[in-house]
Amino acid sequence: MARRGAFLSTPSRQDDQAYAEAGWTYEQSKVGRAFSRLRTQDGRHLFTVKRPIDNEMACLEHETEVADREAMHQAIVAMGFYPTIRIVKVRRWCSIGELTICVDEVEHAGTFMEIERTVRQDESGAAVQVELDAFARGLGVELDRTSDTDDSLVRSALASV
Repeated sequence: MARRGAFLSTPSRQDDQAYAEAGWTYEQSKVGRAFSRLRTQDGRHLFTVKRPIDNEMACLEHETEVADREAMHQAIVAMGFYPTIRIVKVRRWCSIGELTICVDEVEHAGTFMEIERTVRQDESGAAVQVELDAFARGLGVELDRTSDTDDSLVRSALASV
């Protein structure tokens, strides 16, 4: 990435609690269901809601900062979500044009690179994923593509211990 003029940020620790709609289980598809996340990073708390559209990686997403993590946790549970898995990771990131590239060291699951960009109204999320995969393969680094989200990766890693 350095040869493209992009340098990763200093490491930042993220502590995420993932939530799912009541009644959803990991054996079911995530597409069309709402999921939420409560993240603490650098002393800030962020509340995010995602709804997968094309697949679990292509989501409508809404995010806002909240003042009180515990109060927000109680509100999320009151809205009908339940806590699924805790995800702790150290993230470094950079931007190249419209792309955001994150390198995450995820506790229990390993090191991952995530590339994302905002999908325009006239685009397919799945088609953009193919474009992002081609970009990743062009970096000259050996990569294995996964379509699992962080919560699924951590859950699977913990189950195999």
